[in-house]
Amino acid sequence: MKENTCRQAAKRLTEYTGQESEANPIRILPVTTGKKLYLPLLLIGDEQESMIDRYLDRGEMFVMQDQTATPIAVAVVTDEGDGTLELKNLAVHPHFQRKGHGRRMIAHLCEHYKHRFHTLLAGTGDSRQTVSFYQNCGFAYSHTVPGFFLKNYDHPIIEDGKALKDMVYFKRRMADGR
Repeated sequence: MKENTCRQAAKRLTEYTGQESEANPIRILPVTTGKKLYLPLLLIGDEQESMIDRYLDRGEMFVMQDQTATPIAVAVVTDEGDGTLELKNLAVHPHFQRKGHGRRMIAHLCEHYKHRFHTLLAGTGDSRQTVSFYQNCGFAYSHTVPGFFLKNYDHPIIEDGKALKDMVYFKRRMADGR
């Protein structure tokens, strides 16, 4: 049954325009069970399953979908203490990228958590496209973890034709914080 549901969702992905309309509303919902069902999307944001396993159970997950429950994007955040959340995974299906869905997911997270947390961290590789995305979403440089990708992944992570070495962290203040 799950396989059939996945095939139906895949078919809807190929038919979907990625645009929100009255006939095609987009919603963001929490995911409390069955998080691994979204593994294909999660692997877009973090391409090694063992790394995803480190945070998936302790994180809160959200899925963006249309009215037919077609998954467009996912996000996983973890409570890092002292009023700080970390965005561990943000992934938008390639068919829906560059349509504002990632930006909308970040805005949703900031609105959802603004009364309990004051800062949202996001760690990423030092690729021009990803750094630009976070800066355009209101994030500023925070710090760098040298050698993160070399020490934690069993294969080279390549973005924009460049092998990633260091994890670059960005931070964003929530709207009103704690």
